[in-house]
Formats: sequence, C-alpha cells, structure tokens
Amino acid sequence: MFGKRPDGRQLKSLEPMQMIMPYIMKDRHDSMNMYEDTFQCEPWDKYIKEKEAEGLKIGYMHILIAAIVRLIALRPQLNRFCMNGKIYARPKIWVSFVVHPTLRDESVGTTIKMCFEGTETITEIAQMINERVAKETVNRTGENDTDKLMRTLMHKIPGFLIKFVINTLMWMDKHSIMPKAVIELSPFHTSFFITNLKSLGINHIYHHTYNFGTTGLFFAMGKEKRIPVVKNGEIVQEKHMGFGLVSDERFCDGLYFANSLRMLRKFMKNPAVLETPLDKKAEDCL
Repeated sequence: MFGKRPDGRQLKSLEPMQMIMPYIMKDRHDSMNMYEDTFQCEPWDKYIKEKEAEGLKIGYMHILIAAIVRLIALRPQLNRFCMNGKIYARPKIWVSFVVHPTLRDESVGTTIKMCFEGTETITEIAQMINERVAKETVNRTGENDTDKLMRTLMHKIPGFLIKFVINTLMWMDKHSIMPKAVIELSPFHTSFFITNLKSLGINHIYHHTYNFGTTGLFFAMGKEKRIPVVKNGEIVQEKHMGFGLVSDERFCDGLYFANSLRMLRKFMKNPAVLETPLDKKAEDCL
C-alpha cells in the first residue's frame, strides 16, 4: 500500500537523473519515443516452414512475441514501469494483444493478456499462444474475465458514474492501492502490448501507450513489402516486415534501448536460437 504494488517492486538506487525524469514527464504521453525499423522475412519464412513440417503452427506474431519475451528476460530494465513519480521493476513478463474471430467489420475483438517467466522457448510460447487464441475464438463459450470486467464497468454502472469510477481506479493505481485482481485482469498493466496490423493488410503505425495502467512498450507489426537493399555490392529486392515501437523513455536510457534493439535484431535473424531455454531470466539488480 502507498508504494508497494502486486505487479512490481520500487527501485530506489537509480541515478538522480533517472529518478527525476518521472516528475518532469508526469504522464506516459509526455515521454513517448517512437522508433521504426524492418526485419528481413526470409529467416522467418524458412523457420515457419520447418516448424510446419514438425506439426507446429507458428507465424510472424509468435516469433516476434517470443523474441520480445526473451529480450526482456535478458534486458530487465525494459520490464520497468513508472507510476506516480516512482520507477518499478516487474517480477514477470506480461504481453497483451487483441484477437478477432474474423476480419469482418462486425467482428468483436477480444483482449488477451498472457504471463511468461522469460525462460520459455519459442515453441513453448507458440503453443501457449495458440491454445489461448483458440480458447478465445473457435472454442469460446462465453466472455473471458477481462471482457467481463469491461462489461461490468460499462453496463452495470450508471453512465453518470463511469467517469467517477474510472478516475477512482486511476487514483488507486497511482497510489498503489488498486486491487490485485483488477491489475491481473487489466490488459493495460502489461510489460508490452502488440498489435498485428500485418493480419489486416496495412502498414505498421506508431501506437500510443496508455496513461492508464503501466504499458511501457507498444509494438505494431505491419504488412510485408519488398525493399531494395545492397547485398554483395549489388542492389536486390528483399521481403521485409516493418514495425513501429512506442516506448516510455523514463525507465531506462537511450543507450540501453539501442543495445536492446540490436539484440532483438539478432533474434529476428535466426529465430531458432530461441529454441534454447534460459536457465533463469536476468533480475533487475537495483
């Protein structure tokens, strides 16, 4: 209570500049940094075909989620968040994303939030995602707990009170007295959010992070396209997938982000390296 949270522990040995930044940039929208890049698709396509031959359904989103989970497990500062002027470290790795049963306009999206230890392999993560997506789409028998929470807020509470309730929840979150059950169901309290715009056939975007909750990283993957690159002194066309990243700059500095993105690129060039499990994830030592 008032500093102690179920979803993170407060870091108290930070550099003075890091400690003051959340007081200067008070909201998450104040501190959004936007980054874009592309990943070569050839290694992904080859890996997907190999796994398909082994009977494992895996796609671009599985690879990207598994790579980010491994990245955060090795680079723990990426798993921090800011709340009420303080910086916290999460104990586990959470990801949130939305799935649609169909791509028709009337299809209602369902938000999924999953938790990982960080030691899982790419095949384990892919299987966990496939099982969860199937449960929320083809095997769905009713609303999941997150949807029930949202429905309660929007349909069981009188309209004139909704703003008051939301503001109260945000105040409780700010002062670390939000009920653990609400945090566990909230997709906005997550290590990273990801949106798969590739499946919609459109380019990536810079998706905002939310002032409500603790999301510090938002990845948006877009459709593939062929781009010219220089290879062995010649210009050739390669298939690349673009992605956009919006990050909260307050919980770690640019150098740490840059080195982390270099590591992510290594995973993307060879997804098979993610088949080796980690003995344990790195812990935030501060």
